[in-house]
Amino acid sequence: MGQVTLYIDNETEERLKAAAKAAGVSQSRWVAELIRQKTATEWPASVVQLAGAWAEGDFPSLEEIRKGLPPDLPRESFD
Repeated sequence: MGQVTLYIDNETEERLKAAAKAAGVSQSRWVAELIRQKTATEWPASVVQLAGAWAEGDFPSLEEIRKGLPPDLPRESFD
């Protein structure tokens, strides 16, 4: 298992201690989990399960979203 030395300011250290304590894990485990989350290359299972979960009509149409807004600005042409 690798070891890493971190130099952090006092406020950040206190926040780390509080977050690890609230999660009921060591500071090392809390930081390791944060690194895993921030470097994940796949969607979490909870997000994958959402695919197709919304029924038709659950979201407003584009027209409903834009209702009451001023006209869109002209766009730049790349021709």
